[in-house]
Amino acid sequence: MGRKPKPGGNVKIARIDTGGPFDLGQVLDSGQVFHWETGSLDGQPVWIGCLGDEPVWLAQPDPVTVVCPAGEAARVAHYLGIDEPIARLHATFPADDAVLAEAVAWCPGLRLIRQPVWECLATFITSSLKQVAHIRQISLTLRRRFGVPHQIAGQTVFAYPTPAALAAAGEAELRACGLGYRAVGLWRTASALAAGDADLAELDALDDAEAREWLMRFHGVGEKIANCVLLFGCGRHGAFPIDVWMDRILRERYFGPRKRKTLKPRELQAWAEAHFGPHAGYAQQYLFHFARKTF
Repeated sequence: MGRKPKPGGNVKIARIDTGGPFDLGQVLDSGQVFHWETGSLDGQPVWIGCLGDEPVWLAQPDPVTVVCPAGEAARVAHYLGIDEPIARLHATFPADDAVLAEAVAWCPGLRLIRQPVWECLATFITSSLKQVAHIRQISLTLRRRFGVPHQIAGQTVFAYPTPAALAAAGEAELRACGLGYRAVGLWRTASALAAGDADLAELDALDDAEAREWLMRFHGVGEKIANCVLLFGCGRHGAFPIDVWMDRILRERYFGPRKRKTLKPRELQAWAEAHFGPHAGYAQQYLFHFARKTF
């Protein structure tokens, strides 16, 4: 992604200052979203996908610049989390945390994506006990079978299916997409939203604890998935998802042998939220990506 795209013809571009070190490929492949694909535009490498229902291409000509189609700069900056000053977020991290400092130094270009809440909820319902590669395969299959196709940069990309589309598909069809037991949770959630029995806009009026409980009413949504939705979809930086990778790095790097064995999951969750501060979720993503790639 190192060369500057030189679009020709009628392609007009916008350039976005990332406000600090940024790694587009790392951000799009850090376990937050699962559908972006590489392509080319006028012979230059780009990432191609959808921001919600709209197709877009993205490129990075240098460490502090992202390039996208003209007119999309504000939406792209919000989606990639580069409209927030990263130094201000880092300033809230515990100053004496050598483990977190090591993780940030290993992936300084990482940012939190702010994706559509429905897409985030649905994707993480399908993620339970799955590796990133498997989640990506499921996401792409659902998009190709039930999503709206779009043409961009000479390729076809698909928006994430609407709740109505997945509700109409039925549980059996979702199982055929490789979801297994996760199909029932996705289908029931999509059906509830499509029928108007629940509205994701309700989350806006709730605090983090209330929003977490609200999300956990959906079949297949536990505390970890609810925290993922709050963090990656709602921009609630206090949310701290703990999966097997996070459980491992927290226990092994922050606690001695005896404590790490006896610490209960609820105690670990409370400790992490208090220790990492108001932007604990941001710290979580650095630690998660670091652990997943280096352990």
